[in-house]
Amino acid sequence: MLKIQKYAAIDIGSNAVRLLISNIIEQDDEPVIFKKNSLVRIPIRLGADVFLNGEISEYNQQRMLDTMMAFSLIIKSHGVMRYKACATSAMREAKNSDGLTKKIAESCGINIEIIDGDEEAAIIAATDLQSFINPNKTYLYVDVGGGSTEFSIIHNGDKKQSKSFKIGTVRLLNDIVKNETWLELESWIKTHTKQYEKIELIGSGGNINKIFKISGKDAGKPLTYFYLTSYYKMLQNYSYEERITKLNLNQDRADVIIPATRIYLSAMKWSGAKDIYVPKIGLSDGIIKSMYYETVSSVIV
Repeated sequence: MLKIQKYAAIDIGSNAVRLLISNIIEQDDEPVIFKKNSLVRIPIRLGADVFLNGEISEYNQQRMLDTMMAFSLIIKSHGVMRYKACATSAMREAKNSDGLTKKIAESCGINIEIIDGDEEAAIIAATDLQSFINPNKTYLYVDVGGGSTEFSIIHNGDKKQSKSFKIGTVRLLNDIVKNETWLELESWIKTHTKQYEKIELIGSGGNINKIFKISGKDAGKPLTYFYLTSYYKMLQNYSYEERITKLNLNQDRADVIIPATRIYLSAMKWSGAKDIYVPKIGLSDGIIKSMYYETVSSVIV
């Protein structure tokens, strides 16, 4: 007997807002299959408002309302059974986020939950990582966002430590990450990885996905520290305009890709990792899986 349901995850990040619709495929005596059906990404960049001014501008509030109305219609058109909308760093810190979530609920029928950094890290760690990792290895999992980056230590298939740091691409672009935060991150990584003989990185986020795609590597193969360093140096030799016209990067990717690469390289350096694996998973995937296993609340459509 085959049963297919559709679930939707909305990830309201500091750089972009995403809607992921996945098919949940259940068969008798077979493991459940999570199959991505549709992904929509809108680069609203809420963090550019919040991290500088403490609140979301009228312009971006309207864009959020328009986007959530569109997402609501897409969810309805797909016949989605249940959804969950999570907002992260920018909405956590915006003084006017409560008012905006109320407006969205009233006008679009989308209920948004603002989650803290620890819950964000836990949901991300709930992704289909097991199918990508070797249970006999140790990994540092790094999910780079616009407002924060989530780090998890995974040893022999189990998550040992997890922490969220306020180091993200939009914060770095606006030069508002304190040196103490970098030092705290360096100390955390070194402290929690020094007991392991060898460690490898798993990277998630739009920027590392883009770099991996450009590399032409086969799925499942890692990027090396040398390759990432070379790519980082190459990016810095181009202006923002040239990264769009010559490197063919989208305008909302062409600026954040440099600070994102810096975060991954720093994590590799401090952990001693020589390789980074890029399985193309993130918060949206974690929300879908967490809804299915009922480890988080969700809304029945």
